[in-house]
Amino acid sequence: MTSLFRDLHGALRRPRGSVACIGAFDGLHLGHRALVRQTMVRARELDVDATVVSFDPLPREFFAKGDRPPRLMLPRAKIGGLRALGVDVVGLLRFNATLAAMPAESFVRELLVERLGVCEVWVGPGFRFGQGRHGDLALLQAIGVDAGFSAHAIAPVLLGGEPVSSTRIRAALADGDFDLVERLLGHRYVVGGHVVRGRQLGRTLGFPTANLRFGGRHPALRGVYATLVHGVGEQPWRSVSSFGTRPTVDGVEPLLEAHLFDFDGDLYGRRIEVEFVARLRDEERFPDLASLVKQMRIDATRAREILQQRPKLRASA
Repeated sequence: MTSLFRDLHGALRRPRGSVACIGAFDGLHLGHRALVRQTMVRARELDVDATVVSFDPLPREFFAKGDRPPRLMLPRAKIGGLRALGVDVVGLLRFNATLAAMPAESFVRELLVERLGVCEVWVGPGFRFGQGRHGDLALLQAIGVDAGFSAHAIAPVLLGGEPVSSTRIRAALADGDFDLVERLLGHRYVVGGHVVRGRQLGRTLGFPTANLRFGGRHPALRGVYATLVHGVGEQPWRSVSSFGTRPTVDGVEPLLEAHLFDFDGDLYGRRIEVEFVARLRDEERFPDLASLVKQMRIDATRAREILQQRPKLRASA
C-alpha cells in the first residue's frame, strides 16, 4: 500500500532507505512515467522503497502573479495515478513561503538524506529546485558524494522529435488537438471528481448536468467537448460537456458540466471521471437563454455523431 506524507520534516518514513525521484508530475505524462518506472526498477533492484516527491501547489502556481497558470491534474488524481503505478511512498509537499525560501542544499539534506534515507535520486532533464532554482543535478551529485547517495537524470522522452512535457500538453489542449494529447499522456485526457450541486439551470433548460469543480485551480482547457463519463454504468456514458466559467449566466468559478445523453438518475456525491474525446467549440456568451439552448442542441447532436464514429475507449492509464 502506498504511503503518503505532506510535510518536509518528520520521522524517517522508511528506515531501510529509498530510491526517490522529484518533479511536478502535472499530468503524469509519458516522460513522468519513464522517470517513475526507472525509480521503481532501481528500488526493486536495491530492495528499498520507491519514493516520488512532488508539490502542491506547484511551484509555478505559487510564484505566479495574477491568474494562476493552467493545471492538468488535481492532487487526488496525481496521488491515485502514482498509486496505480505501484509507488511505495508519495511525498506531496505543501509548497509555501518557507519551502520556497529553503536553499537547495538544505532541501537535499533535510528531506532526501535525513527523512527518506535515499541511496539514489532520479530527476528529469533540466530539473531545478531550491531557493532561486539554484539546485540542479550537479548539486545533487556533489552532495551525494558526502551523504552516500548517487544522482541521475533520465534521457528526454521524445515524441515527433520533441520532448514530452506538461507545457506541450497544455498547448495541445488549448488547440483542441486531443489526438496529440492522447499520444503525450498515453491515454485520453480525463478530469475526475465528486458530483456537486449547481444552480440546476441546465435541468430547467432540458439539459441536466453532472457538475465537477476544479479545486480552485485554473484548468488547462475551456470550451465545449464530446466526452465519455466513467463511473455511472458498466460502460462509459456518452455525453457533451462544458468546461469554463459560464459567461451567459455570469458564472465565475471554473466548472465542468457534463450532460449525459438519455440518462435519468441522481449522481450527486458520486465520483465520476470525464474523458475528453473531441473539442466542439470555444466557450462564448449568448444574448439570451433561448440562443444558448439552441446552441446546446447543436452541440449535443455533434457530440453524438463524433462519439458514434469514435467509440474507442481510453487507453489504460
